[in-house]
Amino acid sequence: MKKAFKVKKFRGASLELISTCNDILHSYEQQGYDLSLRQLYYQLVSKDLVPNTQKSYSRLGDIASDARLAGLMDWDMIVDRGRSTVRNSHWESPAEILQTCASSFQIDKWEDQPYHVEVMVEKQALEGVIIPVCSKLDVSFTANKGYSSQSFMYRKGQQLNAYASSGKKIVAIYLGDHDPSGLDMDRDIRERLQLFSGHDVELTRVALTHAQVLQYQPPPNPAKVTDSRADKYIQKFGQVSWELDALDPATLAGLVEGAVKKYRDDTLWDVSVVREKKMKVELSDMARDYTES
Repeated sequence: MKKAFKVKKFRGASLELISTCNDILHSYEQQGYDLSLRQLYYQLVSKDLVPNTQKSYSRLGDIASDARLAGLMDWDMIVDRGRSTVRNSHWESPAEILQTCASSFQIDKWEDQPYHVEVMVEKQALEGVIIPVCSKLDVSFTANKGYSSQSFMYRKGQQLNAYASSGKKIVAIYLGDHDPSGLDMDRDIRERLQLFSGHDVELTRVALTHAQVLQYQPPPNPAKVTDSRADKYIQKFGQVSWELDALDPATLAGLVEGAVKKYRDDTLWDVSVVREKKMKVELSDMARDYTES
């Protein structure tokens, strides 16, 4: 929704950039995605519409902020996933919550599968792209926010221990930046999950790989020379790095879906889907009977 709060004046170049941003945002909205400012920026960079510099990124942030205040850009199409409000859920009646339970009811469709699969991403800003895929495929999602804390990794390891102890093979599907630390996080996650779970963990990096850099040609950034892992990285890949955010959201979603489905037994999955549908019908009938009584 566009809503003006202040009167702002824009130069012609800024108005042209705002129009282009709106076209990009509307295009992704039609595909079911909302973008972070960083994702929008990389879409502009990939189209050679703005230079890939910190100054350019800051300018886009200022223009997008002013454009929304002036009612020229939709408030809902650029999201800040790093901040949220927590509040209790409320219901008008018992019938309403029964109907909601019936529509949202799900069983664990991986319960009878030989694998337990989890998806992890380095950046919380990408959860709007990855969570819908994980929800559809009924797998857990974690935004690691860089190197995860020891407390979090311990709790995650204990969760995985329960699955592994029941006979399941553990798989972690990971997405991270192609930079010195982003590539090292594969090792860190695998080692600490195995340490705290006491079981083998198969970690699969589905993005960002160097093969994908060559395939999709995302905009490069200078490698962080202050990173303690920079020397080895630069020896292998040179002075450039690439951010996960630069990949097209639909491409990222497709990579995750393809990786998860490699570990899914579709026959067992279909049986679970049928069982879940029957249970949802039972709950819907219960909710209807309560409403009518």
